[in-house]
Amino acid sequence: MNVLISGASVAGTTLAYWLRRHGYTVTVVEGAPAVRPGGYKVDIRGAALEVVERMGLRDGVRAARTDVRAGSVVDANGKRVAAMDGDTFGGRQHGDAELMRGDLTTLLYEASREGVTYLFDDSIEKLSQQAEGVDVVFASGRTGTYDLIVGADGLHSNTRALAFGSEDQYVRDLGYYVSISTVPNHLGLDREELTYVGPGRTALTYSTAGETTAKAMFLFASESLSYDRHDRAAQQGLLADAYAGEGWEVPRLLEAARVAEDFYFDSLSQVHMERWSTNRVVLVGDAAYCASPASGQGTSLALVGAYVLAGELAAAAGDHAAGFAGYERAMRPFVQANQDLGPANIKRMVMRTKGQVRISMMMLGLLNRMPGKDRIMAKAIEPIHKAANAIALKTY
Repeated sequence: MNVLISGASVAGTTLAYWLRRHGYTVTVVEGAPAVRPGGYKVDIRGAALEVVERMGLRDGVRAARTDVRAGSVVDANGKRVAAMDGDTFGGRQHGDAELMRGDLTTLLYEASREGVTYLFDDSIEKLSQQAEGVDVVFASGRTGTYDLIVGADGLHSNTRALAFGSEDQYVRDLGYYVSISTVPNHLGLDREELTYVGPGRTALTYSTAGETTAKAMFLFASESLSYDRHDRAAQQGLLADAYAGEGWEVPRLLEAARVAEDFYFDSLSQVHMERWSTNRVVLVGDAAYCASPASGQGTSLALVGAYVLAGELAAAAGDHAAGFAGYERAMRPFVQANQDLGPANIKRMVMRTKGQVRISMMMLGLLNRMPGKDRIMAKAIEPIHKAANAIALKTY
């Protein structure tokens, strides 16, 4: 079968690898001129680690780890209220790996590119489903017919919009916004993360192994905001307004983010759909079931979802309807368990009131002085690891 994947994302490159392994002819179309570098740090946990292992990439993933050694919560004066090791601070255990998103997609791209056609700087403009295939018109003007189309193109999936309808039917805003940028490491952080919490808004900065720069991340609560996703100046204005008058290093981080080449701004949202396929078009990763960055499981969902989709299609021996059905049966409980994490996690990451911030800082200060604090933290992150292992992977 001839499959077109939209998006050279984590899900798209992983799916390309496995479909090719199962004997499919695979083309990946990506709007960017190359695999996207940089990005923010992501975690690979539970069942996703097994997918990485089966791809022969565990050593590559380990070598690319951020090696963040410590994490601290600071007050408005920069005083460390609580500190712990990097893995505990990031909710990692049992061999979990943290690496930059760009490093992961590069590894996946290199693993998948042999025998796979990658079309960069292009995208799907039109889809027309027929009984025996899908006719595609690309933005570049080229055309093609494919047996199957897979949307692996993220929260704002173009494929989903073309095949299922507008995103307002499926994207649910959690009531928060996120912004991430590369900034100068003016604090001289060495594989360390600092987090500042104010009422309704959190700011953090971190450095990772091998990088001279740092990342700045902003999370804030807000009613739904109206803005053009392609209007950078408007987004930066909203971010500045949200953090007006905030202390610590926030003003300096905001100014650095304003001129950053990789400035990113979006809502924290989830995608909920009754079905992930329609005829010969199917969705995977964030396009189908975004859990939001607050879940800590978006990357793992993408890796596992791509593996399962490819495997179920292969097991169905050419019957794509049966393959899509098998994919949904296997993934639905796993997706639900991980989407449930997002709303609960973000409430702990962004405190709504001054009182909540004050109590949280007091509790963190007490925890920091308690013996066995790592055991207490391990108990707190159990739900993440339970969700990360809420699927038993088949060997297809």
